[in-house]
Amino acid sequence: MNELFLNYLPIVIFLGVALFIGGALMVAPFLVAVRNPDPEKVSAYECGFNAFDDARMNFDVRFYLVSLLFIIFDLEIAFLFPWAVAFKEIGAFGFWSMMIFLGVLTIGFIYEWRKGALEWD
Repeated sequence: MNELFLNYLPIVIFLGVALFIGGALMVAPFLVAVRNPDPEKVSAYECGFNAFDDARMNFDVRFYLVSLLFIIFDLEIAFLFPWAVAFKEIGAFGFWSMMIFLGVLTIGFIYEWRKGALEWD
């Protein structure tokens, strides 16, 4: 019985930590929520919109462009990690294919920059 318990101990620890984190995340909003709202607390933060405005308002297309740029460069990093780990095994073909990939992304970034997608006027 002791050996069976030791085999399942990591799963029990994992479930305990998961339940603790889940409970903490369910209790945290009650501890950090806005209790006495004033204009400073409920003002627009990072998004540029009022906190309690119409849900059907028009969004500026720049928000979508920035999110697309984030996804593009996030995918670039996701491809760079496995490439860097297997760098010795992939050889010259893997190296030059990654250089072409990075070149296409760099050209796209320069295009976005010149079009003014990164300007926040």
